[in-house]
Amino acid sequence: MTKIDFYEVLSVSRDASDQELKTAYRKLAMQYHPDRNPGNAEAEDKFKECSEAYQVLSDPDKRAAYDRYGHAAFNGSSSGAGAGPFGGGFGGAQDLGDIFGDLFGEMFNMGGARGRASRVQRGRDLRYDLTLEFEEAVFGVEREIKIRRSETCTDCKGTGAAKGRQPITCTQCNGSGQQRFQQGFFSVARTCSVCGGTGTMIVDPCTTCRGETRIQTEHKILVKVPAGVEQETRIRYQGEGEAGKFAGPAGDLYVVLNIKEHKFFERDGDDLHCVMPISFPQAALGSDLEIQTLEGVETIKIPEGTQSGREFRMRGKGVPHLNERGKGDLIVEIRVQTPGKLSKQQKDLLRQLADTMTVENTPTSRGIFDKVKDIFQ
Repeated sequence: MTKIDFYEVLSVSRDASDQELKTAYRKLAMQYHPDRNPGNAEAEDKFKECSEAYQVLSDPDKRAAYDRYGHAAFNGSSSGAGAGPFGGGFGGAQDLGDIFGDLFGEMFNMGGARGRASRVQRGRDLRYDLTLEFEEAVFGVEREIKIRRSETCTDCKGTGAAKGRQPITCTQCNGSGQQRFQQGFFSVARTCSVCGGTGTMIVDPCTTCRGETRIQTEHKILVKVPAGVEQETRIRYQGEGEAGKFAGPAGDLYVVLNIKEHKFFERDGDDLHCVMPISFPQAALGSDLEIQTLEGVETIKIPEGTQSGREFRMRGKGVPHLNERGKGDLIVEIRVQTPGKLSKQQKDLLRQLADTMTVENTPTSRGIFDKVKDIFQ
């Protein structure tokens, strides 16, 4: 039967680069692979055909011979490409192994063993949610917490084997970490089902950890919360997570902060906000008000004619800057309170005041509103 030109098989030009050849072969191998087309003889033939074409054209010497002599360069044997005077076996196997490794992971390995899996495994990271009072987040605090975590077994030192014993070479894969099966003209390698790819077995397990290499313990950690932290701040403690299997490195512990709300302060970055209610006489005549800050009682001066909604900024009375010097501010918003109930005497006094004051009750823009206060000054 007349063979199709190898370049046509891979659908590439005769001056195709090595990368173009590999890309074309990867695409065809994915399309016609027997595992993707079970029982399809035509697909299997196509797969063998493109594999044969690639193993010739990916080898510089074979490609040069093919370009000069065509299929005649490999007619020295009925075994096909690679078996004639320019052959020498399945010379492109290493390249094919790399391609199959990319396509199907560890399952297909045509260039020899990829090496057994490492027994050492990094431990999992842990999370601990820590709730703080508002003031604790502002000023910082130290808290001792308890966590449950896996730690390396001290009796077997993380080997999983009984004291004085060691894991032995896996009898199923002879330490390679892989089991090999022949499928057609190539070898199929799978992770060993007995040792999980580690190449070793534990025959006599440790009685303390039962071969698991780790034990569950309760551990105490002193958490140092710096001043100025915010909601959902994460504090990382390296190596304080789960111990790794087979004495592998430990994971990390992440302490995530949840901060309670304050009864009247609201936080905006490092600034604090609050609302201070005052009476109409206090706003009109002015007064000195005492306000409770996070650091103690402070006095703010309310000038005459203060309008509702006016804000007063108290410098440095806010939240400390995280890991920096200085603090935010405390912003106090004044709200003039209108009494809901008045005594007869209070009503009489207000009527007398109303007779001395006139305000034109017509709509105006918000920009002009500030000028209204001049009426009361």
